[in-house]
Amino acid sequence: MHPALWTGKTGLQAMDTKMSTISNNLANVNTVGFKRNRAVFEDLLYQAIRMPGAQNGGDNQLPTGLQLGVGVRVTATQREFTTGSLDITNQPLDLAINGRGFFRLQSPDGQEVYTRNGQFSLDNEGRIVNSNGLPLEPEIVVPENTNSITIARDGTVVVSRADQPNQLQQIGQIDVVDFINPAGLLAVGNNIFQETDGSGAPIQGIGGEGGFGRIEQNTLELSNVSAVEELVDMITTQRAYEMNTKVVSSADDMLRNLTQTL
Repeated sequence: MHPALWTGKTGLQAMDTKMSTISNNLANVNTVGFKRNRAVFEDLLYQAIRMPGAQNGGDNQLPTGLQLGVGVRVTATQREFTTGSLDITNQPLDLAINGRGFFRLQSPDGQEVYTRNGQFSLDNEGRIVNSNGLPLEPEIVVPENTNSITIARDGTVVVSRADQPNQLQQIGQIDVVDFINPAGLLAVGNNIFQETDGSGAPIQGIGGEGGFGRIEQNTLELSNVSAVEELVDMITTQRAYEMNTKVVSSADDMLRNLTQTL
């Protein structure tokens, strides 16, 4: 069988995976806190027909040799944790991290999970939770009759009550958590990430200090997906797919001509 058929097949598979990555990015162009994903490629094994530097009679050596590649594959997908645009809202529990870091949440099974989506609200117990009901960790409970909630850039949460409007009460601290390798986090959906061996252990900090991002109240971080960039990438991926299809078609024509001739 012609080796170009299998080489072209690997190119088709790789471009199909890249297109799936692009489509997921475009689907989440309006998802708060979403981080763009990109496909990472590597070439496959090579067949060394003639080794570089091998003797070619007498004292002569082959300067380059003869090596034939067998294709390409997608070896990983890498998430880009650049900060998205910040959108100002009028909701006191809309938060964004301007810089590095994540909000820490507690999942129903007691495990700590992490997110960049700062769309928070209050549940029926007064806890600050995300849209899926996962509470912040450590838990922060807003007392009844609260008149206003103020969250400083370092994460300090201060409230005033309707019966004591001139007295401020600190009820908690929102931590910012970062990782040595945030690209190694496991995305589990719902804007949630989990710690892995690749990400390293979580590093707890205070917003705006020690390289951690500041917490911005009345603000949401938008997706860092650029629709224009994704569309251009989609065009180049489609053309690469067509070129690999042409390779398969040309190899098929060569095999057909060979069998007809013989």
